Amino acid sequence: MAGDLFKALADDTRRRILDELTERNGQTLFEICFRLAMRHGIGSSRQAISQHLAVLESAGLVETRREGRYKFHYLDPRPLASIVERWPVDGRSDRP
Repeated sequence: MAGDLFKALADDTRRRILDELTERNGQTLFEICFRLAMRHGIGSSRQAISQHLAVLESAGLVETRREGRYKFHYLDPRPLASIVERWPVDGRSDRP
């Protein structure tokens, strides 16, 4: 699971998707594509963004819920806790 998490976070477009879901959770694919294009200049196809969402879902960072014809995407930040637990930050720097 950790490998999937790091793979998901390694891509700038996927991080932008997470940013958009952080700002406004529960978006459809169309909404995500529109926001990425308008706010970040990312002109990827819906199919490409759908593939990015699949990677994020596989890593446990995105959950989906279908309501009628629409599929809504929700951020699930819980997998990120494993990173914090693995490398806790205590505010101190060991660098001179």
